[in-house]
Amino acid sequence: MKKLNVLLVCGSGASSGFIASNIRKAAAERHLDITIKARGESEIQNYIDEIDALMVGPHLAYIMDEIDEYTHGSDVKVILMKPDYYATLDGNAALEDLLKEF
Repeated sequence: MKKLNVLLVCGSGASSGFIASNIRKAAAERHLDITIKARGESEIQNYIDEIDALMVGPHLAYIMDEIDEYTHGSDVKVILMKPDYYATLDGNAALEDLLKEF
C-alpha cells in the first residue's frame, strides 16, 4: 500500500486531534505509512490537493454536500466516520473504516 495522506475534520479540531492520534498509533502498530492531520472543517479546502482521504466527524454529516463540491473531480475518498468509534476515539476501528476504501 502506498503512503496515505489523510485529513480528519470535526467542528473545532479538538476531538479529531484525539482520534487522529489513536489512528496514528494503530497504523504504526501495523507498520502502515499513513500521515494524519486533524483540522477544523473550515480548513478542508486548504488541504484538498494534498490528501488521499478525508475523514469527517459524524456530527458534520450536514456538510457532506459541501464537501462533495470541494472534492468533485479529485480522487479524494470521503469517509463519514461512524458515531460508535468516533465517540469512543477507537483508532483501530477508524483505521479499519479508512482501509476499506483503499
